[in-house]
Amino acid sequence: MSAPVAQAQSEKLSPIDQQFLQDAGQAGATELAASKLALTHASDRQVREFAQRMIVDHTKLARNLDVLAKRHGITAPAAADSSLIGSLQNLQGAEFDKAYIEKVAMDGHQKAVALFRKESESGNDTALKAAAAKALPVISHHYEMAQQLAKAKAAS
Repeated sequence: MSAPVAQAQSEKLSPIDQQFLQDAGQAGATELAASKLALTHASDRQVREFAQRMIVDHTKLARNLDVLAKRHGITAPAAADSSLIGSLQNLQGAEFDKAYIEKVAMDGHQKAVALFRKESESGNDTALKAAAAKALPVISHHYEMAQQLAKAKAAS
């Protein structure tokens, strides 16, 4: 593909859709990086199992969004939220579990649900709207799982 064609395609994406791709990409990259950390830093089996599930699901989701982004000439991979990942890197065991559940599982999925809902309702690109609508039940389920995990850990 010649550069002018890629340029023209990326210009067709509305600012709302571009922002969605950027925010969704960062949220996914952050989820993956934090969940990979959880596999070695978490002490709780349920937290590690949740993290493993997030790695599988978010890898699939990221692949789907990357395909759509590339169609619009957006090829730069999204970077994870380095301040969040940095804050988790130095934690171990129960301290890590608590921070991961709060910042990644709960806050991250709450924001992602809102982000994907907004795109599915008011995005301009039909393929992105459809992808957001298709991903929404999965992300909503992750948020429900996160709430159950938080409840279970608060009780123990």
